Amino acid sequence: IEQITKQQAHIDRLYVSLKDLVEQRKTKLEQQYWLYQLKREVEALEKWISEREAVASSTELGQDLEHVTALQSSFTQFSTETRAVGQKQMDSVNKMVNEMIDCSHSDAATIAEWKDGLNESWADLLELMETRSQMLAASYQLHKFFTDCQEVLVQIEGKMRQLPEVRSCQVSSANPGTLQRLLHSFEHSLQLLVSQVRQLQENAAQLRAIYAGEKADAIFSREQEVMQAWKELLFACEGSRVQVTTVTDKIQFFAVVRELSIWMDGIMGQIGSTDDARDLSVLEGMMSQHQNLKSKIDNKSKNIVHCVEMGKMLLAACNPAAEEVKEKLEYIMAKQKELNERWEQHWEKLQEGQLQSTQLGSSEQSWLTIKEPITPNIREAGGGTDEVEELIRRHEAFRKAASTWKDHFNSLRQVIMESKIYAYRPPSSLSAPVSRLDRPRARDRPKPRRRPRPKEPEEPRRSRSAPAQSVPSTPHPPTHTVHHEGFLYRKHEEEGKERSPNSKSWVNLFCVLKQGEIGFYKDARHKTTPYNDEPLLNLAICEFDTTNGYKKKKNVFILSLKEIEEIAKWEKATNSSTDPDKSERKERSEGAEPSEGAERSERSEKSERSDRSDKIEASDKSSEKRDTSEKENGDRGGRGERGERGERERGERGDRGSRGSSTSGKSK
Repeated sequence: IEQITKQQAHIDRLYVSLKDLVEQRKTKLEQQYWLYQLKREVEALEKWISEREAVASSTELGQDLEHVTALQSSFTQFSTETRAVGQKQMDSVNKMVNEMIDCSHSDAATIAEWKDGLNESWADLLELMETRSQMLAASYQLHKFFTDCQEVLVQIEGKMRQLPEVRSCQVSSANPGTLQRLLHSFEHSLQLLVSQVRQLQENAAQLRAIYAGEKADAIFSREQEVMQAWKELLFACEGSRVQVTTVTDKIQFFAVVRELSIWMDGIMGQIGSTDDARDLSVLEGMMSQHQNLKSKIDNKSKNIVHCVEMGKMLLAACNPAAEEVKEKLEYIMAKQKELNERWEQHWEKLQEGQLQSTQLGSSEQSWLTIKEPITPNIREAGGGTDEVEELIRRHEAFRKAASTWKDHFNSLRQVIMESKIYAYRPPSSLSAPVSRLDRPRARDRPKPRRRPRPKEPEEPRRSRSAPAQSVPSTPHPPTHTVHHEGFLYRKHEEEGKERSPNSKSWVNLFCVLKQGEIGFYKDARHKTTPYNDEPLLNLAICEFDTTNGYKKKKNVFILSLKEIEEIAKWEKATNSSTDPDKSERKERSEGAEPSEGAERSERSEKSERSDRSDKIEASDKSSEKRDTSEKENGDRGGRGERGERGERERGERGDRGSRGSSTSGKSK
């Protein structure tokens, strides 16, 4: 039993020893298995890394930008995939290696070497891929630089081809604004090229730092080609700008010349448009207008000086159109000189006309004054035969002298009528009230009875009445051209009479203002029938008053007539008291029998007139020659006084004939 027990214990020991050996063998086999497994993983990963390294170490950089772009795109995809897959496999192998080392693998040293070698290969692959990426990026920049240079050159060539079109527009267009806008638009389109050229210069500097050798030379050569083309374009643009400026200045100069020429033609037309006038008031108006033209010319002289300076600057700048500019410059200077000369000539002409106008009518008035005593009085025709024959001879001589002066009086009458028409303004008849009324005109006075007279002396009497209008006491209304129609409210009042109930009411009447006279009618349909058979009212002998203090209605004025008869009586009384001869003649005309003393005074007066007529005939010849010496001017002044006395006598006779009834009224 002991032996069996020993044997059993020995067997147990052997079994335990066998069991340990089996466990050791199993562990060793398992370690060997994982070692082979790791080795296979490491070898497979190294093979994969070596394949990726072959792709990453490629030196293909592309032939052009499109090729480089394709290579860069494919390598980017390759790099992304390699990083993702390789990193995953590397993590798995490193994890396995770490576990085997942690399990105290018998080949832990070998496993560590494998790990280090694998990690080093992976790092090399990553570095190769990074280098390849950088090389492809640099190649892309290089080929992009060449492509951009080519595009910029194409654009520069296109702009160079556009310049002839711009220049042709400069030749065809005559508007400076259009040329400026065209050039501004062209220069604005160059701003994009400016930024592109600057970017090319920066890229060229970066690429020259990366590349060397042939590629660096190619980069420099391409850059210089682009810059040379760019400089040529800028030079051409500057030439076009100068050309546009030149054309613009020329067009502006021509426009200023044309404007000034038209203005000076208009001024010269105004200078030459006025007719000769011998009336003093008309001449004064013409001289005032001529001075206004001088002010306009002086104000415009600055523009003319500026135009001349502009033309001289164009000539100094050697403008291509220098001949045309010189011609225009000479033209405007000659035009200015002609304008000034014409103004001076017309000014001298106006001054001469003013001097002549001051003497207008003096010779005719002097002649009338001299011839006044020759015309016989009515009482002189009743003398003896000798006296009648003497009167006939004197009248024959008077007729001959009057026929030579007929043209002078006709021209004087025409000038006076023209001056009245020119000086008349329609509102003037109502704008200022008339201070007093003149004596009735000769044709409006009742003519006194006179003895029959031979018809021959009537012609000089008519010729004498014409120049008498040249010196009226107040000018009669000229020919009116204004014609107005419309309704007005009127209330008629008569001074010195009791007011009727109807005169207190306002009446709406249709009024017609024509030829200086106003008429009142019931309405527009009855313009042929005056209201209440009222005659036309001459506004020239009316007073116009707006300061009447009437506040019940707006825009009320008083139109009043003067007491003509009272004024005539007052003038007759004054003339009778101051002129004894006139009062004596008045008594005789009224039927008073003259006394013997009056007859003697009448005979002495006739003898004096006969003696004076002989002297007058001698002076008549000198007056026809129109002598302008100071002595004759003095004689004319004396004769003018006698003419005024004759005019007063004629007015006295007219006053005696105009003695009758007159009415005055006032209308609102």
